[in-house]
Amino acid sequence: MSNKQRKILVTSALPYANGPIHIGHLVEYLQTDIWVRFQKMRGHQCIYVCADDAHGTPIMLRARQDGIEPEELIARVAEEHQADFAEFRVGFDNYHSTHSDENRECASLIYQRNSDQDHIHRRTITQAYDPVENMFLPDRFIKGECPKCGAEDQYGDNCEACGASYSPSELKNPISAVSGATPVEKESEHYFFKLGDFEPMLKEWTRGGHLQNEVANKLDEWFEAGLQEWDISRDAPYFGFEIPDHPGKFFYVWMDAPIGYMASFKNLCDKTEGLEFDEFWGPDSDTELYHFIGKDIIYFHALFWPAMLHGANFRTPSAIFSHGFLTVDGQKMSKSRGTFIKARTYLDHLNPEYLRYYFAAKLSSGVEDIDLNLEDFSARVNSDLVGKVVNIASRCAGFIKKRFNGTLSDNIAEQELFNQFIAAGDSIANRYEQREFSHAVREIMALADRANQYIDEKKPWVMAKEEGKDQELHDVCSMGINLFRVLMGYLRPILPATAEKSEAFLQIEPMSWDSLQQPLTAHAIAKFKPLMTRVEAPQIEAMVNDSKDDLAAQTQAQAEKPSGPLADDPIADTIEFPDFAKVDLRVVKIIKAEHVEGADKLLQLTLDLGGETRSVFAGIKSAYAPEDLEGKLTVMVANLAPRKMRFGLSEGMVLAAGPGGEDLFILNPDSGALPGMKVK
Repeated sequence: MSNKQRKILVTSALPYANGPIHIGHLVEYLQTDIWVRFQKMRGHQCIYVCADDAHGTPIMLRARQDGIEPEELIARVAEEHQADFAEFRVGFDNYHSTHSDENRECASLIYQRNSDQDHIHRRTITQAYDPVENMFLPDRFIKGECPKCGAEDQYGDNCEACGASYSPSELKNPISAVSGATPVEKESEHYFFKLGDFEPMLKEWTRGGHLQNEVANKLDEWFEAGLQEWDISRDAPYFGFEIPDHPGKFFYVWMDAPIGYMASFKNLCDKTEGLEFDEFWGPDSDTELYHFIGKDIIYFHALFWPAMLHGANFRTPSAIFSHGFLTVDGQKMSKSRGTFIKARTYLDHLNPEYLRYYFAAKLSSGVEDIDLNLEDFSARVNSDLVGKVVNIASRCAGFIKKRFNGTLSDNIAEQELFNQFIAAGDSIANRYEQREFSHAVREIMALADRANQYIDEKKPWVMAKEEGKDQELHDVCSMGINLFRVLMGYLRPILPATAEKSEAFLQIEPMSWDSLQQPLTAHAIAKFKPLMTRVEAPQIEAMVNDSKDDLAAQTQAQAEKPSGPLADDPIADTIEFPDFAKVDLRVVKIIKAEHVEGADKLLQLTLDLGGETRSVFAGIKSAYAPEDLEGKLTVMVANLAPRKMRFGLSEGMVLAAGPGGEDLFILNPDSGALPGMKVK
């Protein structure tokens, strides 16, 4: 590979500001971060930007459900996202939000330029409308059967089973994911991006080496089916940017979401002297631009996005790298099995470097799914990282510190072996460059085996007991430390925190790829401290159990908001009876009901559990006046963890049923029930 410094801008898909980061998301961010860290180690200018995707109906409804403004919701989620990313050492150079001045400016500019070139037109369409919620339904808020393959429970814009893209009107047996009602049709004027205008350009671009072969082949199917116009507008109420000069019309979230890449970089440019936006995004840019994305959003990134950029006279991506999904123990992530693991739950129990390494050991340049096998996870981390790599330093450092005043030998005992380790760097670097991380890991671990073999052959623990072996002992242990340094250098993109601890132990500057070629001789090192501990089975068990414990909170969240795309993660799953048995349902008496100032749908209920009172906020204002509730019996989830809301602390959840709106019914147990009785 060329040693010429490259200028590279890298992005990951924007996490949606409607829920927490989980380990499935981390596949992408860790893959991207490893590649970026490698490029920086090679001496290139590599900039990694991202942002929260903060617009759309789910955000609006989630905020309304929580009794807060959307801005408050996205600010809170952004803080949580960034805290999780930081602990996993995902090293963004800038993290921003699509709800920003920069994104409004970029989105408006791209829209206007495409409009000026007649790539956007408006027409009246018949659109699905929820008669209960009195709102037009975005594509993903309509569910039904795919018109192409017949798969059930598919969203209104694309099928997760066959990958087809279609309009909501084509969906069979549709229902509203907001209220469950059957949508009615209502006319509305919308704005459309004429994707077909760009068919020649897109055919050339998609076959121009910018995509993985399997992705380009998939796009050929869409070309054969014909490129459809793209509806880029949504009607109020909607949380997003109003389209300039078109009151009541908003940019569809997928219109301004990828533009968030540009906005985050623009925000960085405004804060960084010498960093020019046009150098990376202008039509004549000779810098490199790469997007890492999941295979489920290829259609938007590989067709609409380059077309929009081209139509607005911006450069198109150098390449788009797609990856597969994560399974755990060979199955879809499951809340009931405890394998739907949030990033925060993982961090409560395990070292984030373990997961970085395990994912790297599985990742390739393709779009295949990868599996996190929890038993293999423990075995591989313990064998490779603790048993092989860290073990090299621990086997040698004590002798250097005790016998040789903490200073390495002034020569390299096995120059040929050291040269072999350095020569392997070109192949390992090529693996990193091509995103073949699993191959890079295999080559690095083969070197680790060779280093341990060298130490086993020399037996420094035997030398230490023999007369006249001091110099040889010094040389062998110094050699071991040097081999360890090279290995940690090669692993640095994957294990940044462990590499930093190693650099502190070795008392060296942060390692670059080139700096590894020069060995450490007559060099003082610090006292060795354990760099990594073994994964123990109880840690895994505790993480899985805590993920199961999240089920009660997830149950509350799902009960308080519509199903489908409103859920933090669109994973339908069953639960086992022991999970259900954890839920403590109690008959309670509503002794007081009050309006909540500033909340559209909430009432504050004071509940008698039979000698104990609880305060609960319930979204039932559309169906009940406070005076209608006092004295009534209902059922509540009594063992739900309290949840702090904008208006106070909610100490449980009451149960209600119905499609919503006025048709929402508090469950009224038999009159013989008493407050505090368990529901069986």
